[in-house]
Amino acid sequence: MHPDLQSYPKNWFQVTDFTDMFSSVALTFLIAFSALTLGMSVKRIPEGQVYTLRRMGHSAPRLLQPGTHWIWPVLEHVTHRISLVGRSLELDGEGQDALHGTVYWQVLEPERADAVIERAEAFIREQAQLAAPQLAVLDSDAARNAALKDRLNATLTQHGLFVTRARLRERA
Repeated sequence: MHPDLQSYPKNWFQVTDFTDMFSSVALTFLIAFSALTLGMSVKRIPEGQVYTLRRMGHSAPRLLQPGTHWIWPVLEHVTHRISLVGRSLELDGEGQDALHGTVYWQVLEPERADAVIERAEAFIREQAQLAAPQLAVLDSDAARNAALKDRLNATLTQHGLFVTRARLRERA
């Protein structure tokens, strides 16, 4: 064996003094922390969705469109994952004027919808039940469906939501 190699430890993981051990632990921690921070900083938003992001101390959300984005992991956090794909909502209310059917809706303006997205289905259901007495006087199903859609859109568009179709059915 070469005389210069005799001074090195046989095992590379062998630590000979406390300073070397501390620096290797600190370096390992720094590498792990950097990798974790980098992983938390990159957000990938899929097609058909937008994310709303709030920064600590700011009330207005930032909208992240589909793609890859960089965020500050401690200062910013995703508040809502909003799907832009259409959804359906079953109406099965109780009472004399209750509506039964399906409402098809979607988010058109995510920046406006952010404030109501968590309670959007309950809001649509509530607005539909408020419209029920006016719909009872209409004769045809097509007229009732069109009137419900128009009535809901009059209220929902200011919240960034849009009803694409309403299909009411008779109570069973």
